[in-house]
Amino acid sequence: MGSRGTAFAETLLGTVRLAGEAEARPMRIDLEVRADALLLPHRTAVATVTGRIRIRGIADDPCATGQLEMSLLARRRIGYRLDFTAGDRRLTLDGRKSLSLRRPVRSATVLPYTLSADGREAGRGALRLSPGGLLPFLAGWRFPRRGEGERQLEPRWDGRPGRTEVWYTTLTEPTGRTGVWLHHELVAPTDGSPARVHGWIALFPPEGPVEHARFGPEPWPTRRPYSTAAADEKDTAEAAEKAKAGEGVRHLRGTAGPYTWDLTEHPAGEPLYTFPRWAWHHGGLPAAQMLPAAASRYTGTIDRPGGVLHLDGAPGATARIHGHGNAERWAWLHADLGHGDVLEVVAAVSRKPVLDRLPPLVFLRLRHRGRTWPRGALRPAVGLAGAARFKAHIGLPTWTVTGRTLLRRVRVTVTQPAERTLALEYTDPDGSRAVCRNSEAADARIVLERWWGRWRPEASWTLAGTAHAEVGGR
Repeated sequence: MGSRGTAFAETLLGTVRLAGEAEARPMRIDLEVRADALLLPHRTAVATVTGRIRIRGIADDPCATGQLEMSLLARRRIGYRLDFTAGDRRLTLDGRKSLSLRRPVRSATVLPYTLSADGREAGRGALRLSPGGLLPFLAGWRFPRRGEGERQLEPRWDGRPGRTEVWYTTLTEPTGRTGVWLHHELVAPTDGSPARVHGWIALFPPEGPVEHARFGPEPWPTRRPYSTAAADEKDTAEAAEKAKAGEGVRHLRGTAGPYTWDLTEHPAGEPLYTFPRWAWHHGGLPAAQMLPAAASRYTGTIDRPGGVLHLDGAPGATARIHGHGNAERWAWLHADLGHGDVLEVVAAVSRKPVLDRLPPLVFLRLRHRGRTWPRGALRPAVGLAGAARFKAHIGLPTWTVTGRTLLRRVRVTVTQPAERTLALEYTDPDGSRAVCRNSEAADARIVLERWWGRWRPEASWTLAGTAHAEVGGR
């Protein structure tokens, strides 16, 4: 199963008094901490830190990097060292929490620090865990298994009839904003006839028209949807070393009609389970979907009629589905929100008896500042633990999802312009047909609010032509 690591997110608020200034400036840092091993209290361990540092008027760097040294018992301290940019200067933050049994909460939540530039002190101050943030901080610790996402790319089909399994990758070329959709699907018919694989590539230029080409159906397994760098003889030694080190480099290579693609995928972030983790691993629902990595970046080429599309760090993700076939009606959204934030939404009406009479069940997962909300994947669908059941209104060209938990609420509005939407037909294992209307160049507006005596804005995102979305039905 692989060894476990440690990950957690932390938000610290405070002030900094810069050298030569009489008044302190507000400061905020949002950090994500990752270690390859378990952070145990009796050991001294070093973890990698990434995040965003903001100092009013002089700095807003979303690419801060550094290290955290944790030595709870041996040295009774937690040390921070972060490098970030403020204007045209490169600054280093050095801080240390000195743990004390006399003041355990204060010593664990207050971080005195100094700033330096070119070896000279540039300022000093103190940061504190955000108000009310201690319990969420403690509850947000995660212990992921390294390589977990890599394993989820392997086929799950066990030979039984009446099953569907899907690998699909969606991304946006950052310069010209062309959307890309690669779809690879296994269908095992209900009547026991041989399993087949088919799929397609589709390109969504911002000004249209949408292009696509299919491949298959072919006998399973004639095509392998993904390969890792270590397993591919064509890869360079450098790529193989990266795969060995756990960076999880993957390759997507294939052809469909006049299209040929050769892409390298660099996964980032932990797996994101849109449906409950148990549903993905053990079944129990008509279908389940997840992302082996919450976000990825893609480099490579797509050879198409009229020229070659070059990709360099294109944002997107690969997702996986397995189940009994397509829903009666559904809507899907993948939104890369930047800085490691991502939103995944699936709203669907099942074809199963009784379930087909319910309104769309919503599964929504927002990865924001290193934390995933709502904490339980079933909360949006059935309204568990203080959450009202989330609601979806599915239609075209616009569909919406709204919902709230005890302290947060969200509204998602997705628009799929007709000229940027492609209709394709699916065949389920039982032979029935469904049609999806997909756009990898959709628009989306996401508004997140938090309850502080009244609903107040917490974050909002607007995606113009870079949201990946789909509406399907019978």
